[in-house]
Amino acid sequence: MSAPTLADPAAVDAAILSRRSIRRFLPTEVPQATVAALLEVAARAPSGTNMQPWQAYALAGRARQRLCDAVLAAFDADAPGHTQEVPYYPEAFFEPYLSRRRTVGWALYGTLGITRGDTARMKAQHRRNFLFFDAPVGLIFTIHRDLATGSWLDYGMFLQNVMTAARGHGLDTCPQAAWSRYHRIIRAELDLPEEQVVVCGMALGHADPDAPENALQTERVPAETFTRFMGFAD
Repeated sequence: MSAPTLADPAAVDAAILSRRSIRRFLPTEVPQATVAALLEVAARAPSGTNMQPWQAYALAGRARQRLCDAVLAAFDADAPGHTQEVPYYPEAFFEPYLSRRRTVGWALYGTLGITRGDTARMKAQHRRNFLFFDAPVGLIFTIHRDLATGSWLDYGMFLQNVMTAARGHGLDTCPQAAWSRYHRIIRAELDLPEEQVVVCGMALGHADPDAPENALQTERVPAETFTRFMGFAD
């Protein structure tokens, strides 16, 4: 059987452009075979000397619920000491990144009718991270702690492949750095080897089309903003 060809490059563009961070999912189940197929495709991501630094834990049913319950208990108790092993954000935001962060934050809250100063509803929305936003499949990704920056860059390409492949199957995702703060609980619940660091979580499933937060379309600056084009013919 011949390999499939990219007869319509627009289909690839559509998969990339339609990817959004979905924050409310339908309960529709996703078969294990589908999840495995997505990860198999995603693993074609490039990595330095083909080291393939990714490790994945795919959770559904009771396994997913047990992890959610354990982390939510800590979140609701405001338990101290939950910090990321590897910082995701800078200690202090600066421009233009500060403005971009604020813009998307208030845009999301705006879709939900959450106003400035409504810390209770903000916390409730953040809490939904630890339900995988109701997605039936939760993914936890880890990396060996002795690997260097290049492997983390490789990991990003793998994660993007997961999300793009999901769109090709009519599924949606939400990558979630929030899970990495609870790495101790995740380690205990999933029996992670000590050498594995939690990179992030990811919700996977079918987007709820009626959820207002799923209508959010975030902005991107044009390529000319972040690219210098040199040596091209007019």
